[in-house]
Amino acid sequence: AFASNRRAYSGELSEAEKKLFETDPASAMDIYVMKSDGSELKRITDVVGYDGGPFFSPDGKKLCWRRFSEDGARAEIFTANIDGTEAKALTHLGAMSWAPFFHPSGDYVIFATNVHGFGNFELYAVDSLGSKEPVRITTTDGFDGLPVFTPDGKSLTWTSTRTADKKSQIFIAQWDDLAVRKGLGLLPLAPATASSDAEARTIARENQSTSSKDFSPADVGRHVDYLCRPELGGRLTGTDGEKLATAYVAAYMESLGLVPEASNSGPTTVATGDLSDKTLVPKIQPEASAYGTAEKSFFQPFPFTAGIDLGTDNSLKINGVAAKLDEQWRPISFSRVGTIPETDVVFAGYGLVAPKDGEHSEYDSYVHLDVEGKWVLVFRQLPANVSPERRQHLARYGSLRRKAMVARERGAVGLIVVSGPASQVRQQLVPLQTDGALSGSSLGAISVDDMTAIEWLKTVDEDLLAIQNELDKGELMMGIPLPKVRIETTIDIDQIKKEGRNVLGRLMAGAEPSKSVLIVGAHIDHLGTGGGGNSLARDEERGQAHRGADDNASGVAAMLEIAQYMTLQKKAGTLDLKHDVIFAAWSGEELGLIGSSYYADHFVTSSSNLDASRTKDQAKTPATAPVTTPVSPPATTPTTTLHPDIIACLNLDMVGRLREKLALQGTGSSTVWAQEIERRNAVVGLDVSLQSDSYLPTDASTFFLKGVPILSAFTGQHSEYHTPRDTPELLNYEGAALTAKLMGLIAKSLATTEGAPSFVSQEAPENQGTRAAMTAYLGTIPDYIQGDIKGVLLSGVADKGPAAAAGVRAKDIIIELSGRKIENIYDYTYAIEGLKVGSETEIVVKRADEELRMKITPLSRN
Repeated sequence: AFASNRRAYSGELSEAEKKLFETDPASAMDIYVMKSDGSELKRITDVVGYDGGPFFSPDGKKLCWRRFSEDGARAEIFTANIDGTEAKALTHLGAMSWAPFFHPSGDYVIFATNVHGFGNFELYAVDSLGSKEPVRITTTDGFDGLPVFTPDGKSLTWTSTRTADKKSQIFIAQWDDLAVRKGLGLLPLAPATASSDAEARTIARENQSTSSKDFSPADVGRHVDYLCRPELGGRLTGTDGEKLATAYVAAYMESLGLVPEASNSGPTTVATGDLSDKTLVPKIQPEASAYGTAEKSFFQPFPFTAGIDLGTDNSLKINGVAAKLDEQWRPISFSRVGTIPETDVVFAGYGLVAPKDGEHSEYDSYVHLDVEGKWVLVFRQLPANVSPERRQHLARYGSLRRKAMVARERGAVGLIVVSGPASQVRQQLVPLQTDGALSGSSLGAISVDDMTAIEWLKTVDEDLLAIQNELDKGELMMGIPLPKVRIETTIDIDQIKKEGRNVLGRLMAGAEPSKSVLIVGAHIDHLGTGGGGNSLARDEERGQAHRGADDNASGVAAMLEIAQYMTLQKKAGTLDLKHDVIFAAWSGEELGLIGSSYYADHFVTSSSNLDASRTKDQAKTPATAPVTTPVSPPATTPTTTLHPDIIACLNLDMVGRLREKLALQGTGSSTVWAQEIERRNAVVGLDVSLQSDSYLPTDASTFFLKGVPILSAFTGQHSEYHTPRDTPELLNYEGAALTAKLMGLIAKSLATTEGAPSFVSQEAPENQGTRAAMTAYLGTIPDYIQGDIKGVLLSGVADKGPAAAAGVRAKDIIIELSGRKIENIYDYTYAIEGLKVGSETEIVVKRADEELRMKITPLSRN
């Protein structure tokens, strides 16, 4: 199929067509079809004006193309049979719509249109009968066009200018067929996951059959290769990609001869914290699967809240006039749902109430302000031009949840958040995403754009920018009633309920399960496509799959290597186990250690006397070594009651980028670790860094907080962390295999020794768990394997970030920031919290034997 204006050169045009052709040669363009040898040429269209860009439907029975109006100002999408009959317009947008392409199902067509503005082309989809309204696919300003599906319909490629330099590049993304069908009112296709699941099993068994008997870089590479495949889409918990990844691991465990560990009776716990009270989570039913037996399965399913989404019934009326959702306003995740009748609005500055604390004076935005039964309008963040110490004091009371609670306690019906024209946020409206808590609130909560709030303040002759500038000095102002502004809202927020699954396999010491177990685990999930709020992707990478090669395909591969090593020794009769070993691939780690927490909470004890054999050392030691990422883990001191039956937990999280040292974290949780590591590393020879801190943002913390000794392996942070750039070709496979060998030897030692390691509890790090979310971004990448160094050693700095612009380099040690001395990662994150976005400050680094002072200007994280 092709387009040609050949009729203009063969004398077939009418006089009117000839005249039009003289000014517009494209007006004679028509669609033709012919055989690939050039025979049986047939003209399909016969309408004056341009017809071009034809593509066949998957079954070869239809064509889609674009047809311009006679004046060439507009184009619509058309289809017809290949003989030209039943020609029909699928779109009536009155814009420039072009580049159509059939989905492989033939049920709908994707195309580009500039219906949102002359230079802004977006992708849309329309059903192949043209009976539905088209649905929007892309939402990025600039050019998105020339879309083409992969033959299986699982991915889309297209051209876009969503790049840093705004030049066109080719992009690829996973295609959500079900979501598009829902938008178009089409029936879903029959699921095709069974064949993919079978493929996962086949690949796992082939990999196991060809694997080495020792710890092998090639074996690690084969595991990583499968877990990072495009069709797994980043292994986000609850997705088909997670199911394929867990199916692969379960099949590999099965091929090794491990025993399925999870009960097939199905858990009965129902997730709580529903925002709307409209959705009940069903009990998870036993999984019909070939992975295991009728009583036991390799899969342990668990319920979780995957996120939130706007329902269909959201509206905001301002003095009776409807506001535009996602442009002028948006609900906040913890808002109550339902209708709040029309009522007044009052303005309360930053909406803060903070008590006097030492040299810091009291701060109260509600002095002499009546908010009973009204909406309260507040600024989103904190006063910007106060001292870092004052910001840190106010930050404890500055989260949106806290502001909502304060407003609620004073009788308000709702909280309205505005970023303000003086702020330097990237998005004026608060993103619709969970904040780590599943609970809702009893008052409404929405955000509005700056212009809406500006207009509201104008009704009382006030200037929003001037007010924000004054409040940013740290001074208090009286609140302002807005009697001429009345709003009515209906808020509809749905929690997205999903199910994830852990993979659990047991290596038996004897014919029956032992009364004590060693756990060797690694998390299998990652961020999926887009990455959500945890993504550190560059702007041009937004929406791409986060493949998670290091985080944590590497850890899962190492765990499987240990499982293979120990099962082969057991079969050879050279492994005299005193405890069973449970090998675990946890899911939900990136969402908050959900899978490992579910397992620990549902661990079936066997009434052993393990506690009697374990040495209890309850002398609490401080946790001083840095954690894996600059994010506070749970602020909970572990129970002094030891978790029965679990002798220890070995964890592998990000072990694929070994450079100089391997970090072994959690060594303070038991007195045995130093000696165990020294003995087993003697035959491996890795340069290791022992870190005592057991409060880690990884699954090991789940067990430490239940009184289990932990040891977690980690090869360090890097600039590709939580970005689509964390790919298999960047891994050090030899280093990963050596890490697996060291942890495997430690696992063997523990599992073949009577009794259990001692447990040492630790106090939580100072200030842990009290921090508000940081708003400032510096672009530094701390080296969490820095050892005994005072300050924060950097393994790198982000390209084009504030630190790079200031002259900060990899291997610099940050010793001071904004006048605050930095001795560890906790000091550093605390200091960042006190920074003002866009305001230059000083950073001091140690480079070799020299101290360098530099000026750095933080950017906004939001």
